Parts: sequence; C-alpha cells; structure tokens
Amino acid sequence: MNTAASVKEILIDVLQLSSDVEFDEETPLLGAIPEFDSMAVVTVLTSIEDTFGVEVDDDEISADIFETFGALCAFVETKV
Repeated sequence: MNTAASVKEILIDVLQLSSDVEFDEETPLLGAIPEFDSMAVVTVLTSIEDTFGVEVDDDEISADIFETFGALCAFVETKV
C-alpha cells in the first residue's frame, strides 16, 4: 500500500468518515473537516507513527502539515 492510501485510511478511521470519501492533493483538511480538531490531530499523528514506524517530534508539527491532504502525505513521505 502506498503512502497516500495509508494516510487516507488513517484519516477515514480516525475521523470516522465514509470509506468512499475522495482525497486528492488539494483536499483541505484542518478547518474544512469538522471532525478534524486538535484531538484528531494527535490521534492522526499517533496512527502515522504506528503505521509507518516513525517518530514525529513536537517541533516538527505545524498547521501547514494539515492544510491539505497532499501536504500531510508529503510530510509522511519525509519521515519514511
């Protein structure tokens, strides 16, 4: 499974979205999806760490990472 597919699966699971929801690089996340609040950000990051076997330091986290689906996937790519 590629990075984007795994990140999509994490978002669907954590945010409890419909499994047929579509994401592309420009899909807005933070501020556009009501379920995507600060607690969801923490859960998404934890799931990314578990799924990809990476560690995300607090100083790496910014709102820019969660601006779009593409930005989140690009961030994950830099970690793996």
